[in-house]
Amino acid sequence: MAEKTAVLTEKAPKPLAGIYSQAIKANGFVFVSGAVPMDAETMKIVDGDIQAHTHQCIKNLAAILEASGSDLNKVVKVNVFLSNMEDFSAMNEIYSQYWGEVKPCRTCVAVKTLPLNVDVEIECTATY
Repeated sequence: MAEKTAVLTEKAPKPLAGIYSQAIKANGFVFVSGAVPMDAETMKIVDGDIQAHTHQCIKNLAAILEASGSDLNKVVKVNVFLSNMEDFSAMNEIYSQYWGEVKPCRTCVAVKTLPLNVDVEIECTATY
């Protein structure tokens, strides 16, 4: 079985203790848990709309990727969860500013409810 290593950084919101890791490194990949639009210092959801929230989610992912020895340009797969598919276009306006020239594979789905009743959560897988 491949070895796995947990990733933890203070630059992203703390994971729930004993429940999950911010990310796991294994076999040349880093698997990053879903990021909600929470500020790492205050541990509160940032003010703003879906676009501000998308920026914050990706900022949190970037911090975790950096701590793992990777970055947004090395992301190969993204899953986006929206609480309302009507936010799809506005989220994409911000989302498209990231990930480098070659965009990763992506799935985007609408779900009934997200943690803390946020409007977006994003998770990703990258190489390192």
